[in-house]
Amino acid sequence: MASTETTPAPADDLSGVEAGLDALDSVQIQRTPIGQLLRQKALPPLIGVLLVLGLWQLTYSLHVTASYNLPSPADVWGSLTDLWTAGTLFSIIWTSLWRGILGFLAAVAIGTPIGLLVARVKPVRAAIGPILQGLQSLPSVAWVPAAVIWLGINDSMMYAVILLGAVPSIANGLVAGIDQVPPLFLRAGRTLGASGISNARHILLPAALPGYLAGLKQGWAFSWRSLMAAELVASSPDLGIGLGRYLENQREGMSMPGVLLGIILILLVGVAIDLLVFSPIERRVLRSRGLLATGR
Repeated sequence: MASTETTPAPADDLSGVEAGLDALDSVQIQRTPIGQLLRQKALPPLIGVLLVLGLWQLTYSLHVTASYNLPSPADVWGSLTDLWTAGTLFSIIWTSLWRGILGFLAAVAIGTPIGLLVARVKPVRAAIGPILQGLQSLPSVAWVPAAVIWLGINDSMMYAVILLGAVPSIANGLVAGIDQVPPLFLRAGRTLGASGISNARHILLPAALPGYLAGLKQGWAFSWRSLMAAELVASSPDLGIGLGRYLENQREGMSMPGVLLGIILILLVGVAIDLLVFSPIERRVLRSRGLLATGR
């Protein structure tokens, strides 16, 4: 008859396990030196920008196309210095940036509860889910004529276009994040007494944070693009001059250096917001969940 007794683990094996656990507890998080971080993060984009400028200048020097179609980098730089000298550069950027930030925050305040409802209430999901998906694919510029008729040419029209462009993206991102939450988390929350708003605050949103953050990033992109579309189409002295209106003014004046400068400024603002706001938050969230190397 086979024995059912188990052989106790040798003391050496147990001490090895304990040593391994102690080693895990004593791991120190090492930060990447600033010099190495600059080489890894700043140098590649800088090289890319220099390559683009070099190809741009080469194309201009070879006269591939007429200079009024493709001005040189120096011509665009001249347009930038003109704005700087006139003292309007930061005013133009801030006018658009402030509208974009306010519109995005309003979109977050509206899109988040909509996303929670769609994700957790089946009848709401069946009724609104397909509409949100369709709205996300609708070009933002399509809302501008309707917003102008509804609200007139004013700031309210601008914010309406931003909301209509960004809210579906934020809501859909949160829905996607909640759909990926393990059911065990929800059962554990119910066991601990979390329900309603407390369940959303302490269980759903933290667990769905990576997907929600992706929706927020996309929501900002839609906010910025929606705003540029509205500023391009709508013109009024009461609105001031933002980046989109500056771009359209340069187009009307047939100033290609100004047009390219407007495009570059719009691109730079979008990239700066991503690098300075969303990327650090995303790295922190992923690192806290063990999904990112600690040195990054």
